[in-house]
Amino acid sequence: MNLPNKLTILRILMIPFFVAFLLWQGGALYVCRVAAAGIFAVACLTDTLDGWIARKYGLVTNFGKFMDPLADKLLVCAALVGLVSLGLAPAWVVIVIISREFVISGFRLVASDKGVVIAAGVWGKLKTVFQMAAVILLVLPMGISQIAGQICLWVALALTIISLVEYIWKNRDVLAEG
Repeated sequence: MNLPNKLTILRILMIPFFVAFLLWQGGALYVCRVAAAGIFAVACLTDTLDGWIARKYGLVTNFGKFMDPLADKLLVCAALVGLVSLGLAPAWVVIVIISREFVISGFRLVASDKGVVIAAGVWGKLKTVFQMAAVILLVLPMGISQIAGQICLWVALALTIISLVEYIWKNRDVLAEG
């Protein structure tokens, strides 16, 4: 197993620790929330690092193509659900964001079945950046970070919708029968 794949697995293994620190005593402990933000930030860095290493050194694998986006979705979805549980994110916003992930995952499966690989677009990448920034800022228990986190969350919601529409429009031929 190569280094990028190990980093992807590490990111998945970090999720329970992130959630435990985030939700410890109902999210009331400052030190636990800061630790959760740190764990989430490190997990986000592993995402950037594993992709960079895989492309730079030609270590792209089928395992990585499948597990890397799955690890990202698991990490972000766990974080968003945790934020809803703490009252830091509206449930309907999180439902829209998670629904988009399911739709795109299903869309990719249909494309894959037809032998088509669909790369992430710029709107989807921006969406991910804003989602991750929103999570880190909302997890941090400080006033200004909460305001910035809410702004990032609303931007992430807009980018979620834009990227979904763009993704389906650009790849609408995948849904065509035949």
